[in-house]
This record gives sequence, C-alpha cells and structure tokens, in this order.
Amino acid sequence: MTSYTKIKKKIRLIITRKLIIASLLISVLSSFLAISLKHTTEYLESIFFLKAANNTIYMFVFPIIGLLIIHFLRQYLFKKKENKGITEIFDATKSKNKSLPLYKIPSHFVNGLFTVAFGGSTGIEVSTVVSTAAIGAASHRKENVFRNYKTELICVGITAGITILFSSPIAGILFSMEVIAKKTNKIFFLTNIIALTIASALLLLMNEEPLFSVTITTWHFYAIPYFILLGILAGINSVFLTKMVLFFKRQYGKIASDYHKIIIGALILSLSLAEFPQLYGDGYHAMKDIFSATNPVTTLSLIATILGILILKPIVTSATLASGGDGGVFAPSLFIGAFLGLLMATILNTFFDANVIPINFMVIGMAAVLSASIHAPFTALFLVCGMINDYTLFFPILAVALIAKYTSKLIFPFTVYNYNRA
Repeated sequence: MTSYTKIKKKIRLIITRKLIIASLLISVLSSFLAISLKHTTEYLESIFFLKAANNTIYMFVFPIIGLLIIHFLRQYLFKKKENKGITEIFDATKSKNKSLPLYKIPSHFVNGLFTVAFGGSTGIEVSTVVSTAAIGAASHRKENVFRNYKTELICVGITAGITILFSSPIAGILFSMEVIAKKTNKIFFLTNIIALTIASALLLLMNEEPLFSVTITTWHFYAIPYFILLGILAGINSVFLTKMVLFFKRQYGKIASDYHKIIIGALILSLSLAEFPQLYGDGYHAMKDIFSATNPVTTLSLIATILGILILKPIVTSATLASGGDGGVFAPSLFIGAFLGLLMATILNTFFDANVIPINFMVIGMAAVLSASIHAPFTALFLVCGMINDYTLFFPILAVALIAKYTSKLIFPFTVYNYNRA
C-alpha cells in the first residue's frame, strides 16, 4: 500500500467518524423536536377540539385566530419568509448553493402547531419533516467536509422525525429513500440507520403507544377483488386531493391581500367544521372513533356523512394550506383512506352481502391513499403498520398501495411535492 493510499484511507476514516458523530447529534435533536411537536400538538388540539365540539361558535372562531397568528408570526417574527413545505428540502438537496436556514426549525414548529391546534385540516408531518431536515442541513454548514453529504445528513433528521411521529423506524428511512434522496449509498445507510436506532430507542424509553389501537384478526382471499377496487378508488381520491391543493394554490395566488386569503380560507374551513367536526385538525380523533365502532348501523345518513367528509376533506385541506397554514398531505391522505375504506366496506356488506371486514378496509385504505398521494408505497406500508403496530395485513396493504400509486400516476403523474419541479 502506497503512502498516498494510506493517507486517503485515513482521511476517509476521519470523515466517517465525523459523520457518525454528526448523525448521532442530529438524530437526538431531531427526535426530541419531533416528540415535542407531536405531544404539544396532540394536547392543544384535544383541548381546543373539545371546546369547539361543545360550542359550535368556536368552530368559526378558532380557524381565523390560528391563521391570523401564523400570519403575524410570519410577518414580524420570521420577516415575511414563507414556508414552502417539502419543496424547500428538494431545493436544498438538488442545489449546492441552497440550504435550509435555521429559522425553518422554529418557523415550521410553531406554524404547524398553531395550524392543527386551531382546526386547520392538515397534519404536523410536513412541519416535522422540514424542521428536522433543517437540523440536518445545519451540520454541513458547520463542517466543510460534510458538503458532499448534505442530502444524507438532511435525511438523518427526517428519518428520526418520521420514526418518532409514526412509531415506525422502517417508514422513516423508507420515506427518506423514496421521497427525498431517491438514491442511496453506504454513507446514507450508515447515517440513517443511526437515526432510526436513536429514534427507536427514545420511543422505547418513553413507552410510546401506537397512534391507533386496532386489532386485526385475519383477512380473506375472497376480498382480493374488493381490495383491488379499493386501490383504484384510492388512486382516484388521491388525485382529487392533489388537484385540489394545486387548484387552490393557483387561485389564491391571484389574491393580492393576505387578509382576504385568510378570511376566505377561514370561512371555508369554519362552515365545513360546523357541519362535519370530523374535519377538525389532523382528523385522528375521528379516525379513532371509526376504528372503535367497526360495525356501525348502516343508514343513508351515515353514507351521506362519509361521502360529505370525503368530498370536503381535500377542499378544506387545500383552503388551510392556501390561506397560510403549515402542513401537507400526509394526515389528510390517511384520513381520506380510512373513511374511503369504511364507506366501501359498509356499501359492500349492506347492499352486496360481501361479508368483508370493515377495519381491514380502513387500514388498507389509509396506506393506499397515502401511497398514491406521495408515490411511496413502501413508506405507506410500513408507516400504517407502525401506526397500528400490526403486520397482519402486510401483503394486502403492499398490493393495494402499489395499485393505488400506479392508478394515480396513470391519471395524473404528479404529486404536490414534484408538480412545480416537473
């Protein structure tokens, strides 16, 4: 071995050690940020939703208060700098000159918290992803040797954040692979395995429970044709969600006044929440309700309610985001999928005597719509299995998630993440 080779090997070893140390630090900080945002949002949302559920007037008051708070924070604290969601991460990873500034950490944390707590019909997933990505991005600015590993370090923060948020280590690293990095190498796996290990250890130490308490007993082969139909319907619903978000973004872009945007958005949101309280915030409270009542009495009123929710959810989500709310399509996709699955199972059992298991359709629907919305079937598979801490439906979920993804791509080949980059 020549002296040059020895020096080169020693330099690589030094860089690897530094990357390991940086990954450990990013993972710890991102994990604590994610768990803080998760629990703070859950706490405040539960308090505010209970108030609004008991007094409808709050359904009209909370959304406009939340959007105004976010507006004033953006104007005076964050110097009129807008949050653009995951596209900010794409810009940072694709360009050598662009990065995620540190102010993105408090900006997304606070804005995501206020959006959901005050009824904005989205989730904190994108806020978590961007703020944890900003932690990862900070490291490459501190050490010149990290400049070639910016994407890997950004993904470290994201992997830790998603792992904490959904109690699913595999989903965290898969999201970083499928959606953010698109390609991997040895450094990616080394650094991101550290992230999922640290985040998983924190979940274990804190005795974090799965988001949904669901018991899956079995699934039947005779339901396979219905699963295929669910995948196709999920793909169609995801396209509706994507197109609504893009449509509202275009239309709101024509409105000059931020206050007009806020008033219109709050009005759409408030009227919808007053009629369908299930649309409040991330909607997980409504999903828990339908999971706990898996055999509801089928009436035309129930079917009409579910249809109304499915039609309005993409609209109120789009209005929330276009009006300045911080969030994305993660929680809305899961929400739509659960209600779509419930609707389909209800109709099949009531009118066609199909004898399918409603809870299976709800769980599979969640993964299917998410897969179609973000074009990441494996992320959707492990994320949903992690949320319920059950892998009984692994193969049906995988198949339906793939069907949903390719159905949506056939109809509309873009997601809200990549439309502007096409």
